[in-house]
Amino acid sequence: MDKVIKWEDVSYILSSNYRRKVLEKLNNPITPSKLSKELNINKTHISRALSELENKKMIVCLTPKITKGRIYVITDYGKENLKEVSKL
Repeated sequence: MDKVIKWEDVSYILSSNYRRKVLEKLNNPITPSKLSKELNINKTHISRALSELENKKMIVCLTPKITKGRIYVITDYGKENLKEVSKL
């Protein structure tokens, strides 16, 4: 069965360079601080992008019970959407 692409979510990624850059970096588990340093993006913008992407089920927090040093990774759904983004 073919996977259904939600084009609204693809558009959601395209509408923010921060979201796209964050998704592209999340193939391996990483903390927000490290993301901020590697992408040269303010932590506030990283945190907002992570929260938005998590709400859309494109990423998941591997350490949800801790408040500092959380670790995030992209989900299969996030990978599918990122793949479509790269085609555009």
